[in-house]
Amino acid sequence: MRGELCVGFASVLALAATILLIFAHVGQINTSNVPRGIYLAKVNVSQYGAALAEAFLNPVDGLYTDNGSAPLQASAGLRQYYEFGLYSYCAYVNETAGICSGTTAAFEFTPYDILISDMSSNASALDYKTLSDAFIPFITFRDSHYLAQTSRAAYYMILLGTIGAAISFFSGIAKHNITFFVSSVAAAISSLFLLIGATIWTVILNRSDSINSLVLGSQTNSTPLGIQVSTGPALFIVWAAFACLFASMIPYFIICCTYRG
Repeated sequence: MRGELCVGFASVLALAATILLIFAHVGQINTSNVPRGIYLAKVNVSQYGAALAEAFLNPVDGLYTDNGSAPLQASAGLRQYYEFGLYSYCAYVNETAGICSGTTAAFEFTPYDILISDMSSNASALDYKTLSDAFIPFITFRDSHYLAQTSRAAYYMILLGTIGAAISFFSGIAKHNITFFVSSVAAAISSLFLLIGATIWTVILNRSDSINSLVLGSQTNSTPLGIQVSTGPALFIVWAAFACLFASMIPYFIICCTYRG
């Protein structure tokens, strides 16, 4: 009976890890209720226009769009905030109205390029792209080459971790010492992949959020830049999946050595 409990506990943990990772993968693939609430990173630019207006002492016109269906990366105007997932990103003009990019494997996290490509090219408006290049220093948030490479590597680590979690769960269903051994090995390797992927994303976001403290103007008369980077629930989901899978490795290993089926 103790063996059955051990197997059951390991299977529950492996299944939980697999389900959590599935949720992480569906984040921002569309704007329906569940995917909309799951994202790795959020970039809020709702105050960027106000910062520019205060810096220039003039209203800022044409920077944003109110059309939630306006095409992305087509100089149609900034949205209020952008949320990034493993396969795509979505841009929102409010809490419910938004549009998502096309999905692609190994989606690259390049927020600055995305923001710049949305800024209006209207000749009658200020050249916000040039102003942004001038005001925003070349920090990690702007280093698209670094962010693209690291986020792509993190994607493959999380994908391999997801596949391994599924293997760990399904192989454990067949009650045999060999399959339990396969489950324990799969859990161990997948845990390592998830640890690497989650760590990479944590580092990416910790470095990117340095833009949160940037200001416009002098030290005596400064205005916050108005661009805020924050961590989304998808990253916490990946960390939770890692914890579940790592924990499942122990009972799987014990039962593969002791099971007498």
